[in-house]
Amino acid sequence: MRREARDQTREDPQPSPADAPPIDEASRSLPRPRTMEMVTRLVGRPPSALTRFFINSGVALFTFLLAIAALDFINGLLNSYPVLGWIGIALFTLFTLAALGMALREYRAWARFARIDAIQRQAGAALADDSMDRARQVTDQLLALYRKRPELDWQRKRLAENRGDVFDAATLLTMAETELLAGLDQEARREIEAAARTVAAATALIPLALADVAAALAANLRMIRRMAEIYGGRAGAVGGWRLARTVMTHLVATGAVAAGDDLIHTVAGGGVLAKLSRRFGEGVVNGALTARVGIAAMEVCRPLPFMAQPRPKVGNLVTRGLRGLFGDSDAGGTGSGR
Repeated sequence: MRREARDQTREDPQPSPADAPPIDEASRSLPRPRTMEMVTRLVGRPPSALTRFFINSGVALFTFLLAIAALDFINGLLNSYPVLGWIGIALFTLFTLAALGMALREYRAWARFARIDAIQRQAGAALADDSMDRARQVTDQLLALYRKRPELDWQRKRLAENRGDVFDAATLLTMAETELLAGLDQEARREIEAAARTVAAATALIPLALADVAAALAANLRMIRRMAEIYGGRAGAVGGWRLARTVMTHLVATGAVAAGDDLIHTVAGGGVLAKLSRRFGEGVVNGALTARVGIAAMEVCRPLPFMAQPRPKVGNLVTRGLRGLFGDSDAGGTGSGR
């Protein structure tokens, strides 16, 4: 019996202390950006064909029934109270004109986005082929795009005066980027910093589960709309949502949702802060992902790719944005936000 017990002890060795997990294994886990994950799913996930058919048919049916009910009501008013009936007709006509005006505004806004997208593609083709003719066409279209921006009058005059001295496509487009887009890039960076600050503060301070998601969604949609306005586009209600979906698609297509070099330090900082406050650590990571969305919105709305002007970095934007919580976001100059 003693030999059998000794053999069983040899077959079942005792666990070694080296196999035990580190004590601080749980504290090493980085905070999950649950708020921005929910925002990305809400905006970036395209509806299926069946869902689109259901929504479109439902909206068409509701509009048809509403119009029939309104006409029947107005007809009853005309038979019973002619004066009130004519007032109803006038109000219905005004509402119809307002709806057509909003539809026209949405169409014009999306047409401006299509125009900016065409300039982007022509600029890429001019750089790829080193075509001076295409570069001149892109420059002419940029001057026409910003002709109604009084804050860019001096820059447009400088570009119009100096572009005749350039005989290289890349140099001409670099000159156009420096003259027309450098100031707009600084304004776009400030918008991204403000949005990252708002999302980080909302995640850290709002205890409700869905309230922080709503605040982050509103901040990201507003930031994307502002990117369009800064670079010459317009975004209405429907156009702003479609632009947000385009930005999310661009994030996925370019692989920007992965943690690159410009996001690793910010995420690591969020992990350190999570040891003190889980919500504050999540706020830092959500702010970093908001900055990523803002950079993608810049790339979508910007008429030219980044050439002479440096592409913004997430870490610098988040650092300046969080420093703005204490009232000194502009310390160090505008260049530090790159």
